[in-house]
Amino acid sequence: MDITAAQVKELREKTGAGVMDCKSALAETEGDVEKAIEHLRKSGIVKAAKRTGRATGEGIIWSYVHAGSKLAVLVEVNCETDFVARTDQFQAFAKDVAMHIAAQSPRVVSREELSESALAKEREIYREQAIASGKPEKVVDRIVDGRTEKYYAEVCLMEQPFVKDTDMTIEDLLKQTIATLGENIRVKRFVRMKLGEAHAAEEKPASDACCQ
Repeated sequence: MDITAAQVKELREKTGAGVMDCKSALAETEGDVEKAIEHLRKSGIVKAAKRTGRATGEGIIWSYVHAGSKLAVLVEVNCETDFVARTDQFQAFAKDVAMHIAAQSPRVVSREELSESALAKEREIYREQAIASGKPEKVVDRIVDGRTEKYYAEVCLMEQPFVKDTDMTIEDLLKQTIATLGENIRVKRFVRMKLGEAHAAEEKPASDACCQ
């Protein structure tokens, strides 16, 4: 069955879980929000989501240099305590995120960091394309919304399919790590550099949370 944006929004408001977690839970429970909440609780995702408001003053900056030394990534990953920052699991998460950024070249950490003007420009392009292809006006908005969601999945780190396991997103991987380590964890920002490539900082980044 089709899962609506309203169902996802309701489940997110009730649990604090990520978009992809909510979509997956609703699909598993055939759109039943209450059953989806229970599903998220059993998987530990709700518990992990509740930790996301806690302060993250510790962490590490992880570096990854691709073979040949022509591509490199620096990523700052925060947690609550230095003890967790020094664990193998936390550092493995930071390493995976850095390698993913090198491979997939996201622009920002999350959709909230995209500028309103850039997003409006993308949506206008999608609208013009839909109209030009002869789509009925009544479905144009739905098409624009669908293409916008795909755009988020292309440029937002948290919404990209994890390069080592495309059945999950980076947000899913983050929530799993939070549930395992019992602390709030946040990918704060990253820098991706490729030899000979113009630096995205030349185009002013959406926030200090990320640049490419």
